[in-house]
Amino acid sequence: MKHLELLKTESAISLIKEKFSSELSRQLHLTKVSSPLVVLDGTGINDDLNGIERPVLFPIKSQPARHAVVVQSLAKWKRMRLAELGIEEGKGLLTDMRALRPDEEYTPLHSIYVDQWDWEKHIDAKDRTIAYLKETVRKIYAAFKTTEAEVEKCFPEITSILPDQIKFIHAEELLKLHPDLTIKEREDEIARKYGAVFIIGIGSKLSDGKPHDGRAPDYDDWSSVNEDGYRGLNGDLILWHPTLQRAFEVSSMGIRVDKEALIRQLDERGCSDRSSLLFHSKLLSGELPQSIGGGIGQSRVCMFMLRKKHIGEVQVSIWPEEEKQKLDKVGVMLL
Repeated sequence: MKHLELLKTESAISLIKEKFSSELSRQLHLTKVSSPLVVLDGTGINDDLNGIERPVLFPIKSQPARHAVVVQSLAKWKRMRLAELGIEEGKGLLTDMRALRPDEEYTPLHSIYVDQWDWEKHIDAKDRTIAYLKETVRKIYAAFKTTEAEVEKCFPEITSILPDQIKFIHAEELLKLHPDLTIKEREDEIARKYGAVFIIGIGSKLSDGKPHDGRAPDYDDWSSVNEDGYRGLNGDLILWHPTLQRAFEVSSMGIRVDKEALIRQLDERGCSDRSSLLFHSKLLSGELPQSIGGGIGQSRVCMFMLRKKHIGEVQVSIWPEEEKQKLDKVGVMLL
């Protein structure tokens, strides 16, 4: 019966969220903290993502001169929180981020409601390397592997499929491998071949004059030349989704900008005026720690682990009536 199947899905979602967040915290030495749903507009704390998405904005009755915005992610807030909490080097924080992104296109992978694990870790300046980035990705991937094994144990109808190791490749290397394919086609090819891949260097222009994907200029470092000779100390973690038969992004993350990278990236994007905002001025004056961090989609992880076809099967959101009718006809049960 439909309601029993939905209850089983809800039970599985709870298991996945509890297991993965526990494993992630253990692997990266993270402490769970509270986080905001809204922040004040005009501080530079809210994230611009690709730089074009509109946040949800509203006036505050008790502060008539101010507006608040619903967060889109917490990349900059987390780094400020590391400093405020005095978190020591080698440790970090983890929070359940809830956001609204009204400019998201409705797809089987996207809704206007976003839930993710946002994490940030205090690092030493000497750790601003590809080697450290890869070491961190491997620890995150270990949390995926452990969670998948637990899902299989509790729900035997789901078979573990993640490979033992994750593949690393720079976006420029991927372009050279498949110069005639679109970006998404490249991702499909590499994910299909390896099962799990981390694409390095998201945000900087490649040799064809285009970035692999967009990144805001003020959190990930996508412009520094790394020890492999390419630009970027960040990337996307992508899995092969067997039900959808396509590449499936579950996380974007990276070593964060230092003072030099921030100035360079603001200039490259033509928004150097942001340097006077609260977050940016704190970073430029040396008040914020060096860090690495990212977001891992909670609904995305559940969707992968349960081999679901649509994100609405693992989260409650708003969908057009025609979408709901179409999905109902093919047996997709939205929460």
